[in-house]
Amino acid sequence: GFTEVEIPKDWIDAVDEEIHKPLSIENENLESFVNNIQIPVNAQLGNSLPVSAFMKYSDGSIPSGSSAFERRGIAADSPVWNPDNCIQCNRCSLVCPHAVVRPVIMTNEEKDNAPLGMKSLPMIGFPDYHFGIVISSLDCQGCGSCANVCPGKKNEKALTMKNMVENSGQQAYFDYGKTLSPKDEVFGKYKEDSVKGSQFKQPLLEFSGACAGCGETPYAKLVTQLFGDRMYIANATGCSSIWGNSVPSTPYTVNAQGKGPVWSNSLFEDAAEFGYGMKLAQNAVRDGLREKIIGLESRESLSAVIKEWLDTFEIGALNGSATDNLIAALEQEDNEIATNILDNREYLAKKSQWIFGGDGWAYDIGFGGLDHVLASGQDINIIVFDTEVYSNTGGQSSKATPLAATAKFAAGGKTVKKKDLASMVMTYGYVYVAQIAMGADYNQCVKAIAEAESYPGPSLIIAYAPCINHGLKFGMGKSQTEEADAVAAGYWHCFRFNPELLAQGKSPFSLDSKAPTADYKEFLNGEVRYNSLVRSNPEKAAELYEKSKQSSVEKYEYLNKLVTLYSETKE
Repeated sequence: GFTEVEIPKDWIDAVDEEIHKPLSIENENLESFVNNIQIPVNAQLGNSLPVSAFMKYSDGSIPSGSSAFERRGIAADSPVWNPDNCIQCNRCSLVCPHAVVRPVIMTNEEKDNAPLGMKSLPMIGFPDYHFGIVISSLDCQGCGSCANVCPGKKNEKALTMKNMVENSGQQAYFDYGKTLSPKDEVFGKYKEDSVKGSQFKQPLLEFSGACAGCGETPYAKLVTQLFGDRMYIANATGCSSIWGNSVPSTPYTVNAQGKGPVWSNSLFEDAAEFGYGMKLAQNAVRDGLREKIIGLESRESLSAVIKEWLDTFEIGALNGSATDNLIAALEQEDNEIATNILDNREYLAKKSQWIFGGDGWAYDIGFGGLDHVLASGQDINIIVFDTEVYSNTGGQSSKATPLAATAKFAAGGKTVKKKDLASMVMTYGYVYVAQIAMGADYNQCVKAIAEAESYPGPSLIIAYAPCINHGLKFGMGKSQTEEADAVAAGYWHCFRFNPELLAQGKSPFSLDSKAPTADYKEFLNGEVRYNSLVRSNPEKAAELYEKSKQSSVEKYEYLNKLVTLYSETKE
């Protein structure tokens, strides 16, 4: 039968509620974009916008940091922090795909001024400071990756997933945390390129539209924490370009000084060449500026700062402060050359050039360009988010897809093994190469990224990234665990090849993975892309599983041979 639903009589006088109210933002350009473009588009009113609304963005550029003003509030559950069980390891922040979990450091005064109810505990190593973990509930996607990796104390975790709406009040703690001043003195104890220290740096990739539990964004976010205030990114089309900048918002943002990643996306196939062009353009502009600066070297008021700038010209970690000193000195000069240099001040500092892309780009469509750029010898860093499949286009097989895995165009299981991109590139001998899996070895992950960036030449990092296309048995909230399990089973191997070590009389190759201890086939069966073949064709699955396992054994034997080979070379 039917049930009568009473309609409130006052509905007859109901009026439209203004849901999307204009926001007040300190940056006028960002405020204009958010209010005039982002809010209407997100409200599905983009068709009503006049052409004139887009004129100031006709060059293709949009302001950074607009994703912070979406506040989607889509998580059913979000993490809640209990300081009694916290060991202050910062792993929760490291693995968070959307930068919604962050450590904060407060002085006594800042703690006293904190919103009512904000929790903290004495900071380890700094008795005058207070440590806290803050969560942006409205930006969280509820994957639970943070709670999953939390070691806690006595089998009790410091982060637990609870109803987001009931705990949305903790948003005020996160917003307050973003206003706190940086405490650079902590880097004297916790190095910036350490797991714990890196998380005290502001992530310059936040609140993207990536899938909950995404395996790619934790790597990219970490790169921005280490180098984001001086990095350029050329992004291949794919998942990393979609979560990296989907109109109408961008998750790449800036720090308090207005510095952040410069990001652009070209075509799928030519991201490497695109990034190469960025680097060559930087070289040309900086070389021209260097000639002008050398012409001012005889001036006593400038000689010291010019020497510092020239001495650090190719050292990104040091050239930034040297550039600040140079600019300050040039601003005291009154001549045409100094004025011209200052007009181009944004190009003075050494930039960290990065190329981001997935395995479909790096192993397949863009491989020719990638190979060309790595062979150039230029100081360019490439990171490949290896999901072992064309993720963004729907899960097609790529040359990174392993034996036995099912995918579109390999529905019966891939019958040939995965392309060994790392080994191919190592043959150049002058390219830094690393394979990493964050969840398997946090320290190796951070160390490899830091080493690659500091290496004065081309570098390639291949990062294992679990994906929704894999069909993880325990869900994407366990993506970091899946990375650890992959290494434990010998499915994935972590290693580093650093050519600089040869000149120091050391072995350039380091096998960071231990010998496999977990059951290889059990690992495969934990993912739908593998066990679907078991269900549809068990005989073929058994055959391909065995071949895949044997391939992994041979790969580990090969890597051990490299350890021996390079150890003999150094002697």
